[in-house]
Amino acid sequence: MTLPVPISLLDRSRTRAGEPSETALRDTVERAGRAEQLGFHRFWVAEHHAVPGIASGSPPLLMAAIAARTQRIRVGSGGVMLPNHRPIVVAEQARLLTALHPGRVDLGVGRSLGFTAPVRDALGVHEYSPERFAEDLTALADFLDDTGPVTAMPKGAPSPSLFVLATGSGLATAAERGLPVVVGGPVLWGDLAPLQGYRDRFVPSPACPEPYVVVSADVMIADTSARARELALPEAWAMVESRTTGAFPPLRPQPAMTLTDRQQAKIEEHLARSVHGTSDKVFEDLTALTRRTGADEIMAWISTHDREAQGGSEAALAAMAPVS
Repeated sequence: MTLPVPISLLDRSRTRAGEPSETALRDTVERAGRAEQLGFHRFWVAEHHAVPGIASGSPPLLMAAIAARTQRIRVGSGGVMLPNHRPIVVAEQARLLTALHPGRVDLGVGRSLGFTAPVRDALGVHEYSPERFAEDLTALADFLDDTGPVTAMPKGAPSPSLFVLATGSGLATAAERGLPVVVGGPVLWGDLAPLQGYRDRFVPSPACPEPYVVVSADVMIADTSARARELALPEAWAMVESRTTGAFPPLRPQPAMTLTDRQQAKIEEHLARSVHGTSDKVFEDLTALTRRTGADEIMAWISTHDREAQGGSEAALAAMAPVS
């Protein structure tokens, strides 16, 4: 069983109840090393601020630690949120990484704001329009191409591969600038017209001569479908708890609250948008998803409270990857 496209991993440095947050960060670095040994194409980390369930707020720092502990795998951000940073700062951080690890650094950028109002207060950003994102993305690309108003240091360092974490407006912005995109959620499971619009409007660029779509999906593999569903539940419980309390929590082996019928329905919705089951079932579902979306790559998000089971799921998924 071999999927027709490369497979990569996204890691959000998920915390677990009863453990210090630094454990999650060490796990992320160690997980990247295993991902390289298993043959995954990329290993990406995310940016979240003041979220109890996620330890990483600084993708560049975590990418530096990962790149220093690995040799081959591409290391990237999924993503750096441009509302929180000036484009020149993002450019210089990425160029520093590429200077130290040439040919291995990806810079995925997005425009999500802080998770709650207090977090947005702390970041000093409450509004961020699609137009502002387009302006910042252009400025970032100019700094990376050495065409900005000042030079992003270190001068002469190779540029990272730039990706856009995109929804509707982000897809249009990426198409106009000839950039690859990472899509998930409603873009995958609903109307595919925005994705087709990206391809139709795509303007080739030197770095990306053709449209390139990375599909991000929640994945869980186990020996039985029932076990895979069980392993997918901690993330579903966390999602429901975040909507109830306003705080995205650490992973737990059991739900933190007695679930109402409405909350249980939300869990079922979450599970319906994940790809979980036996290896054969997940292979069939990912193959179908790749064909339906025309994906050029799969970015898998595998997360559960049981670390051993999580590792087993990763190994099963890696076995489906094409030989690079």
